[in-house]
Amino acid sequence: MDRNGQRWNKSNRMQMKAFVCLLGFLLLVILLAGKFFLLLLHRGDGEEVPQPSPTPYIPVVETYRNVWIMEADEEGLLVFQDGASRRYPWGTGEDGGQAAYDPALREQVADIVLTDGRVTSAEAKTEKINGKVLSADEGSVEVEGYGRLPLAADCRGYRLYDTLEMCTVRDLHFGYSDADLCLEEGEVCGILMVREPVMEYIRVLLKNSDYQGIFHEKAAVTCDTDFSVIYGGHDDIRRESHTAGDALYFDSDSDYFVSDRIRIVPEVLTGKVSLESCSRSQGTPAYRGAIELLKTEDGIVVVNEVLLEEYLYSVVPSEMPSGYPPEALKTQAVCARTYAYGRMEHAAYPQYGAHLDDSTSYQVYNNILEQESTTTAVKNTYGQILLTGDGRLAETFYYSTSCGVGSDANVWKTQSAPTLTYLKAKPLNRTAMTAAVAAMNGSGVAPSDSLGEELREEEAFAAFIRTTNPDDFEREENWYRWSYQVEEIDAEHMLERLQRSYQANDRLVLTWEEGEYVSQPVESLSDITDIYIEKRGSGGVADELVIEAGGQKIKVISEHYIRSVLNDGASKVVLQNGSEVAGMNLLPSGFFTIMTSIKNGNVVGYNLYGGGFGHGVGMSQNGARDMAESGYSAMEILLYFYENCSVENIY
Repeated sequence: MDRNGQRWNKSNRMQMKAFVCLLGFLLLVILLAGKFFLLLLHRGDGEEVPQPSPTPYIPVVETYRNVWIMEADEEGLLVFQDGASRRYPWGTGEDGGQAAYDPALREQVADIVLTDGRVTSAEAKTEKINGKVLSADEGSVEVEGYGRLPLAADCRGYRLYDTLEMCTVRDLHFGYSDADLCLEEGEVCGILMVREPVMEYIRVLLKNSDYQGIFHEKAAVTCDTDFSVIYGGHDDIRRESHTAGDALYFDSDSDYFVSDRIRIVPEVLTGKVSLESCSRSQGTPAYRGAIELLKTEDGIVVVNEVLLEEYLYSVVPSEMPSGYPPEALKTQAVCARTYAYGRMEHAAYPQYGAHLDDSTSYQVYNNILEQESTTTAVKNTYGQILLTGDGRLAETFYYSTSCGVGSDANVWKTQSAPTLTYLKAKPLNRTAMTAAVAAMNGSGVAPSDSLGEELREEEAFAAFIRTTNPDDFEREENWYRWSYQVEEIDAEHMLERLQRSYQANDRLVLTWEEGEYVSQPVESLSDITDIYIEKRGSGGVADELVIEAGGQKIKVISEHYIRSVLNDGASKVVLQNGSEVAGMNLLPSGFFTIMTSIKNGNVVGYNLYGGGFGHGVGMSQNGARDMAESGYSAMEILLYFYENCSVENIY
């Protein structure tokens, strides 16, 4: 509308819009002209117009130490670092030109520098040594001829055979020279495991008398043949000859300890070194191979380096009675060899350069004299080991006697247990064995493994363990059934066992707290109102025990700790033939039922009815004996206990 209140027509409105547009254009021209005028004024003063500063370019520089160079060509480097292969192209070197291609970088440990993802520097570690690895720990490696060498903080290891993989000092094979060590300023910066050794020698740490510990206050040795004492520093090796029967005595102050190791070596391969300062059930033990004495702050460590096969000559009779049938002894030889070979690949005592010790913690060695029958079993299975379906070493666990069924590896509650699927709760009876062997030969169907699962139920297991099956292989074994009666609970002793178990593994002794079981120390134990098995594992083995006392609930997990807690240290085990066994540290097995005696609302005692001897995983040794007596071969017995495995030769 105009100011007189009249509405504008279309022509008026168009004129107004044109006027507004023209006015806006004029304003824009005026602004630009003013900016141009100011620019001329500045230039007239001779001053430069300030411009915004560009952001400076900062290259990304990365340094990788001790990587493995797989390939070096004109295009760049293919390297293996942190378990993966990566390719990096060449970049510009310090002189401005392309970094130099050096074919000598191939298959070397090197430090490389990357600038913006391109190689601008590569320095190979060319100083290398090779020698027999004697020991290692997290900070050093001991090499024969070089002494103890420190590990660099950024040391890297590479397994070059088979599939390229990272490795650590823990993967070194003690007693062998299959790895090169790269050095930088006197430190080991790279470990190159060049080949997989055919390991023939095992290194056994010999515990002191009665297996009380690993340190010897002194060592007295002699030999049945002429022998040598080898000692001295790596640059001053000395060799002293002695005649058969000479007796030598060593303690930490001995003049022979010029360096930390002394080696006693018979002059002939059949010679034996006697360790007269040590006692075993056979008397004074004598050892094939060589004896090493290692001086430590805590005493002398004694290591026996011996051929694996000759080691087994003294293991098999210590683990299985030599009077057992030949086929049973052969199964024991294969199991013992497989077990030992696994420890040779991953040593238990790397700090001393020993693969295992000679006690029940591993395999009992040289506690019983060699026997012709067991030596023959070792020779007849020369080099044979048990492999799983995917080609790995089997865990050849074994135990003494079954109750008619075994269990699986979950009894130990380890992370690896669920992966050991070839260890199952097998029924140990003739019907199951006949069907299994027929299936092995392709003429039948494998028996069902359902029994192991059925016996998880309390009623099913109670009915099973309180009867005997004439079809079971071990029906006549004394340990097949047993009983254990505690007339009066020793609460202090049980508390001590609970506390000791908690200290050993605080995940397996739990206390009920605010609606859940938690890990906490057990401080007291009084007014026990109930004891019961809350959960059973495969085959019916006791898996979780609950003790209700003084308003608290304590749960003990795993058959081993349950067997410890319920053993009062005084009561006797009564075998099925009526004989009694006293002084056992553990209950015979975890295959049992429990019945409590109640007085005034409290548990005053309990009765156990059980069967078997041992953990129940893998091969039952008495089961193997009875199978062999029934005509089954060592191969059939092994493949029954270790399902889907195969027997191969390591040599």
